Amino acid sequence: MKLAFTTLGCTGWDLDTIIARAVEYGYDGVDFRGYRGELKIYELPEFTADLEATVAKFDDAGLDVPCLSTSARVCADPAGAIEEVRRYAPLCEAFGATMMRVFGGPLGEMSREQAIDATADTLRAAGAIAADYGAAVLLETHDAWPDGRHLKAVMERAGSDAVGVLWDVMHPFNAVGETPAATTALLGRWIRYTHFKDARRGGDGKLHLCPIGEGDLPLADCVAQLRAIGYDGWLTLEWEKQWHADLDEPEAAYPQYVKVMRRLLGA
Repeated sequence: MKLAFTTLGCTGWDLDTIIARAVEYGYDGVDFRGYRGELKIYELPEFTADLEATVAKFDDAGLDVPCLSTSARVCADPAGAIEEVRRYAPLCEAFGATMMRVFGGPLGEMSREQAIDATADTLRAAGAIAADYGAAVLLETHDAWPDGRHLKAVMERAGSDAVGVLWDVMHPFNAVGETPAATTALLGRWIRYTHFKDARRGGDGKLHLCPIGEGDLPLADCVAQLRAIGYDGWLTLEWEKQWHADLDEPEAAYPQYVKVMRRLLGA
């Protein structure tokens, strides 16, 4: 398995620093979730007029860009999600990224069954767009969609090779008490990508983000269950410092992730 980090946790780094730190710390790739605090990277010069130079920097460093993490919400805002997928799809092709993350978002006025149908329809349409650029659209286990049973229903109804699941390992465990074994049993055939983080339970009974390896999430079991389903893809650190300013700086958190994950992988 390969290691990557998202740019959500290093908004103070420019491209050269992102690349230098990724190489220094021993990462294999970078997942763009915004750049320098701006989430709509498709509006930035580094990803428009200067895109060719940006891609060349990563190629020269031997770093992959496996996934682009969008803000699209395929259930809550299907039209907006389709438009965002259209904007990100050419970037996937340019970087050779084969995956694009989307959210489900809230259900709004819909019942769960209605939301499952609507989400599957939008994912199918989004996947068709992404596929033209060599990518698939992945629904993350997040917000109103942490339950593997619901995502399984969506995947079955979408019925597309260009649609899959991004397993964020915290949300199913934290939100609905779903064990890693249960998640992979339900979704294993669709899991194409992962986001890793760690958290510990506080006095309020809730999980609070913390450095990898210092929390209560069953990370070793997550890795073991991924191995059991034959997953050999990416284990990507999602360090949410852009949303939680009190988290450690990336200069501390990013190398710690590599150290912990290499130990879990037995490398």
